[in-house]
Amino acid sequence: MTAISPLALPFPDLPPLAGVRLGVARAGYKAWDRADLTYAAFAPGTVVAGVTTQSLCPSPEVEWCRAALVLGHARALVVNAGNSNAFTGHRGRAAVEAIAARVAGATGCLPSDVFIASTGVIGVPLPIDRAEAGIDAVLAAPPASWQDAAATIMTTDTFPKAAVAHAVVDGRRVTLVGIVKGSGMIAPDMATMLGFIFTDCAIATPLLQAMLAEANAASFSCITVDGDTSTSDTVLAFATGHAGNAPLTAAADPGADAFRAALADVCRSLAQLVVRDGEGASKFVTISVTGAKSDASARRIGLSIANSPLVKTAIAGEDANWGRVVMAVGKAGEPAERDLLAIRFGATQVASAGLAVDGYDEAPVAAHLKGREVEIGVDLGLGEGAATIWTCDLTHGYIAINADYRS
Repeated sequence: MTAISPLALPFPDLPPLAGVRLGVARAGYKAWDRADLTYAAFAPGTVVAGVTTQSLCPSPEVEWCRAALVLGHARALVVNAGNSNAFTGHRGRAAVEAIAARVAGATGCLPSDVFIASTGVIGVPLPIDRAEAGIDAVLAAPPASWQDAAATIMTTDTFPKAAVAHAVVDGRRVTLVGIVKGSGMIAPDMATMLGFIFTDCAIATPLLQAMLAEANAASFSCITVDGDTSTSDTVLAFATGHAGNAPLTAAADPGADAFRAALADVCRSLAQLVVRDGEGASKFVTISVTGAKSDASARRIGLSIANSPLVKTAIAGEDANWGRVVMAVGKAGEPAERDLLAIRFGATQVASAGLAVDGYDEAPVAAHLKGREVEIGVDLGLGEGAATIWTCDLTHGYIAINADYRS
């Protein structure tokens, strides 16, 4: 049994959400004794927004979701774990169509109302017979909990991940619940990762889409475990409208700011949980970049640091080798001036104006690196651009997990 990540957080207490019914079943996509198909049924009138991978080799599920998102409404979600169905040609597309048709036929909705996501090994067609049998089983299964759903979508994850937030809109308390899976093949390029957010808020599709895109840019697209972008990355947000609030239609509507903040909070929490479950991770790393020419430049510099194997292994070895941070800044391809650069580890300034600070004492930095939470600060001294990136260290555990992933 895989050991739970030392960075894991307890599963939160999540309330039921009006207009959402969950179910899980075992389709048998792999030789494991666990549920591997998650199903969510939505009340009529549910709207949906989403962001998907920018990989040029997306799965048929991603292409299906992109087409369905244009229509903006949803009645069901199916998530398969253990097989990504990516790079599987016409057989992969046929599997997605068969799942949508099976759900639509059983529930009376349109196939385009069914959203589908799959995660796992690339290059193996999803077996249609198992998928259809799994759908039949989950439709007959008793209601499942949020924790059941979060656990069923996992692959190499070591713990189920979820978050919750609330907002007051039109005098009504609306709730947002999110679940996510992801542990390896994690890099921000929208950010194998699947995330699903559910809310009872009444909100127009265009506004939900704009808010989700904004929240994604500051959360899922600011994490990295190993620098690799999945073919299947998908984040979907479903809004049932059952909270009873007057529908939000514009950013200036009363309560829109509160909902936006709650959505951003859920996305940020979920994104950080993915990093906390990074394959083989032993340290959660926050990289704060300030003084860049622009926010976009700061983000790219932060990612250069976060994706550097030399930086990540130094953190794993608790080695206060700040020179590797200098290296990563320099190779980012973004505006930087050596003699303005400042670096800190935790609260300790280690370098400034192109060299180590006077009287630099490595002891507090070494002590900081021994903790589970590590912070690196970089100030370029060039402008107002800033960004925060979250990553983890790179240990022997990552190699062990991925060297025998398919066995």
